[in-house]
Amino acid sequence: MKYNVIYADPPWDQKAGRKLQSYKVVEGKQIWNSNATITEDLPYPTMSVEEIANLDIKSIAENDSFLFIWVTNKYLLEAKEVITAWGFRYVACITWKKKRMGGGLGGVVRISSEFLLFCRRGNLKAVGNIPESVIEAKRPYKNGFPCHSKKPEIFAQMIESVSPPGNKLELFARSQRKGWDVFGNQVVNSITI
Repeated sequence: MKYNVIYADPPWDQKAGRKLQSYKVVEGKQIWNSNATITEDLPYPTMSVEEIANLDIKSIAENDSFLFIWVTNKYLLEAKEVITAWGFRYVACITWKKKRMGGGLGGVVRISSEFLLFCRRGNLKAVGNIPESVIEAKRPYKNGFPCHSKKPEIFAQMIESVSPPGNKLELFARSQRKGWDVFGNQVVNSITI
């Protein structure tokens, strides 16, 4: 089967940041405790840019298709290698402006954003309402704690609203999505890559 919409959230190889306990509250504001400098590993296996780029996505993408791929600040420039290897070209960037809960990742700049890159192969046309390039949304929570790396549902809904009918695939999925095939280490895979 080939797909005309692919939504990917690759497990980029990076650190998780400092523990939330590394922050303290001063005059009602959460600030970084400069004595806490140890970063943690991510709670899931990660992949190098080369490993992500080497996935055979090109062969399962329709000639006319969309790719929506998440990338962190650290890998913003390297994402082009993945996009090209998968057979797409970069078109636009949608920024997720996170509502901060701590200092954010990064040592010099408080990073409180991630990027959803919109890429195209061929000439598939968008339908519906065109989204804004900056979307502010809270991190998803479960049992009162933020779900690490999970993206707000508003982005999947936006992708569905601008994509024409056809086969859809979520790569590195965490759960089954109605009407989509999924591939990831936290779901029963619909396909093999």
